Amino acid sequence: MTSSAQIDEALRQASDAKEIPGVVAVAGNSTDAFYEGAFGKRDLTQDQPMTRDSVFWIASMTKAITAAAAMQLVEQGKLSLDEPVAKLLPELANLKVLEGFDAGGEPRLRPAKGAITLRQLMTHTAGFCYDMWNGDMVKYLGKTGTPGTISCKEAALRTPIMSDPGTRWEYGTNIDFVGKAVEAVSSKKLDAYLQDNIFAPLGMTDTAFKIGPSQRQRLVAMHARAPDASLQPIPFEVEQEPEFHMGGGGLYGTARDYFSFTQMILNKGRANGHQVLKPETIALMSQNHMGELNMTKMTSAIPAVTNDVDLYPDIAKKWGLSFMINTAATPEGRSAGSLAWAGLANTYYWIDPVRDVTGIILMQVLPFADPKCLDAFSAFERGVYAGLDTAKHAA
Repeated sequence: MTSSAQIDEALRQASDAKEIPGVVAVAGNSTDAFYEGAFGKRDLTQDQPMTRDSVFWIASMTKAITAAAAMQLVEQGKLSLDEPVAKLLPELANLKVLEGFDAGGEPRLRPAKGAITLRQLMTHTAGFCYDMWNGDMVKYLGKTGTPGTISCKEAALRTPIMSDPGTRWEYGTNIDFVGKAVEAVSSKKLDAYLQDNIFAPLGMTDTAFKIGPSQRQRLVAMHARAPDASLQPIPFEVEQEPEFHMGGGGLYGTARDYFSFTQMILNKGRANGHQVLKPETIALMSQNHMGELNMTKMTSAIPAVTNDVDLYPDIAKKWGLSFMINTAATPEGRSAGSLAWAGLANTYYWIDPVRDVTGIILMQVLPFADPKCLDAFSAFERGVYAGLDTAKHAA
């Protein structure tokens, strides 16, 4: 069986068995795509089959795109990785650290030590968190009436931090502020900046914060995993008239569009005839920028939204400028030093510069890190590497 047939069989089987509702996957190298497949349904209660041009909420896969935009502005000298970002974003001055709650349930806050930098925001070491992985933030939002990030309300970003900047890794709203820094120095809204400087040059015609009429016809329904493991569609949509564009997770798009982006990273900043980032910038983004700190397990505080997340527990994981970096090879075959991340509704990508391969797999299931979705991702990635190994031996 060829690796493409192996991937087809694994993804079709998972979809047919209703382990996942439907899936689109794309893989390729720095010159072309060599695998593309779509299986299952866009909505389990409808007859529409999944198609390669189906539109997904890509959630935190938005982060790498926002970071790439910021790095264009670093190249131009308009943004600095290490200057206090509060010079551009006054809301990041005089932040408080949440140290828990007093006997009366009131938040205990103290002034933060040190100023936040763009580098810390991109590596999730600035101190911000997401409530879904931090019980204290769940309590704080409830106590203060602060809306959640997904609301795309400005008030959602006015939260304390959970640790002093630069002292530990915690996944959070950091990249939303990177998006605001892009806006501050470009004098453009994030949607317009991304359209002009990332999407148009890369030919990403199906990626946007706002779902267009054509995209809506191809939109994949969100599904929730019930305790009995069954799947049901649920109402879900990111705010279409947001107070701020969520640079950390607001984009909708297709697998093929995202492949154009990861292929650009693989191809040292060049794709579709455009040099979007300099080769040295791609090299910089691909390095460990958190020093001795490590990525840690993400423990769920809202089980309906996310499971515990502990990818490759036996491998130390670092963070580049918006990517997770595995420091050792993975069981699927991914090389040490590869770049990867994911989106909340079980969308995943990886970029392996050593083997010149990148893959994207998109599903729409909550909670995040769903075991059946992770199984599908693993089967896809194994199939991709099996194909590379077969080709290498044949040569």
